Amino acid sequence: MIASTRSAWASSRKSSHHDNGKSCSYSLDVPSAFRRRNEHFSALNTGSYRKRAATFTTSASLSDLLPVAAFLTPGLSTIVYAYFKGKGNLKDGLSRVLTEVSQGYFQPNVGGENIPIAEGELSDLAGDEPLFKALYKWFLESGGVFKLVFGPKAFIVVSDPVVVRHLLKENAFNYDKGVLAEILEPIMGKGLIPADLETWKVRRRAVVPAFHKQYYEAMASMFVACTERTCQKIESTIHQGGQGAGAMLNMEAEFLSLGLDIIGLGVFNYDFGSITSESPVIKAVYGVLKEAEHRSTFYIPYWNIPITKYVVPRQVKFHADLAVINECLDGLIRNAKETRQEDDYEALQNRDYSNVKDPSLLRFLVDMRGEDATNKQLRDDLMTMLIAGHETTAAVLTWAMYCIAQNPDVEAKLLAEIDSVMGDLQAPTMEDLKKLNYVRASLAESLRLYPQPPILIRRALADDTLPAGLKGDPKGYPIGKGADLFISVWNLHHSPHLWRDPEVFRPERFSEKFQNSEFKGKWAGYNPEALGSALYPNEVASDFAFIPFGGGARKCIGDQFALFEASVALAMLLQRYTFRLAVPPSQVGMATGATIHTANGMPMKIVRRTSTAVKSTQAEPRAVSTLS
Repeated sequence: MIASTRSAWASSRKSSHHDNGKSCSYSLDVPSAFRRRNEHFSALNTGSYRKRAATFTTSASLSDLLPVAAFLTPGLSTIVYAYFKGKGNLKDGLSRVLTEVSQGYFQPNVGGENIPIAEGELSDLAGDEPLFKALYKWFLESGGVFKLVFGPKAFIVVSDPVVVRHLLKENAFNYDKGVLAEILEPIMGKGLIPADLETWKVRRRAVVPAFHKQYYEAMASMFVACTERTCQKIESTIHQGGQGAGAMLNMEAEFLSLGLDIIGLGVFNYDFGSITSESPVIKAVYGVLKEAEHRSTFYIPYWNIPITKYVVPRQVKFHADLAVINECLDGLIRNAKETRQEDDYEALQNRDYSNVKDPSLLRFLVDMRGEDATNKQLRDDLMTMLIAGHETTAAVLTWAMYCIAQNPDVEAKLLAEIDSVMGDLQAPTMEDLKKLNYVRASLAESLRLYPQPPILIRRALADDTLPAGLKGDPKGYPIGKGADLFISVWNLHHSPHLWRDPEVFRPERFSEKFQNSEFKGKWAGYNPEALGSALYPNEVASDFAFIPFGGGARKCIGDQFALFEASVALAMLLQRYTFRLAVPPSQVGMATGATIHTANGMPMKIVRRTSTAVKSTQAEPRAVSTLS
């Protein structure tokens, strides 16, 4: 899902940043005369200005200077005040001045007066580090619930599992997606992620039954077929390099192509064929994905101005790309409806999908008796799954492979399990996937270290009182309607209070109990026995310290699809090849947009495995660099 964190500040329409990847500037919504005064005072240090000023003062009378002095004095006072408020950094100081003014006059009171305010500076956001890394630093300094205030907008940042449980489960229907929905609505319409509460209830009831046992059985074969394409590409690259040379590929790009092909076939029976080719539809999909990422990280939502889709080149291209995808989806929906075979959903779930021409989620939705969604609603549902399901799974596989390549002991255990369950180059079945416990644990550990997305956004629909949490105010935190909140998944997953050795890639942790005695009676800790029949560690077993797919009522409905898809791909690739980073980990880098992705791609050297019997190196697991 898309973490539109920095765009959230833009909802105030009063502050803005511009991030070019290297620097960040801050523009205040003040009269142009005030900006000219800033230039005026910065020029005081130049000799030419002093010379002009001397000439001016000798020729002008005192009465001429009084109006100028009256005009300049408040500006000078403001700048001096801002300089001291910013501890020598004028930008930080001006941000604080704007905050003081706007909080009193322009921003509605949304409560939270007793919530600690992070002692952060605007300049903390000006570097190369993603926002969630700054939030982690403030979390360690300010606690599990703190307020982040820059300019006229304030956000409550939550990194406490007790408070997260309240927001996602206990009082979930008091919160919607807020700013995130506003950003995604032009792309996903009324799809499950941006949908308002009433629309969401209707669509969830319709979509959830489609993810059933027989569907997953059919999908397992499709996951294998798509992964075979990736293997064929690797083989072709190895062949081109000569015997023994191995292949050199950017595996992040390969995982993106694999994810796109799987989503296309599994959700709406369209073969993008992106692993081996590139069509206008594929180009359009990546164009829309790029725009979604741009909107999730840009500070001013200029795309809401109608004229921009005619005059701003990237917006012109975005609307053209959207038209291409819509035409494709409309055609698929039309064809599915023309071949509709209506039935009750129990009967649909018992179909033999191996004999169904297009065993897709779209086929299920169209054939379901009583499901009369409009073409637009179906298009919104499909677009949401395409955008959300494609990049996230690719990111999980990317970071899992990144971590495995640096931890040979984990790799050895994975290979031993894969060889034992799948044999020699045997394609995995659904039953095999259920036996690949360590594979799933490794993917979960990838999601713990690199959560997708790293931040969830919520907005209060009515007044509420947040619980005290693990170390908070015993009286709790009263907040008002309209309060915006960040749930920092990154902070939860990296918290030294909730995990032993939180920066170490160690899949074994999910088979071990962990309880922090300091929080006994408040937080249950992690308990693998609480998983029940669940196939992966989740918010139930961790008491909301681990939320890889969210939690509560609005938890991601595609969680098992994503897990099965990633398990097939990881198992088949490790079964056949050895992957090693072709560059130092520091050169891979880390950046955020729709997901946490690499800053520079992930080039890997790939060689065929010489033997299926791989012995453990007995190396100790080590911390994996969470790069900035």
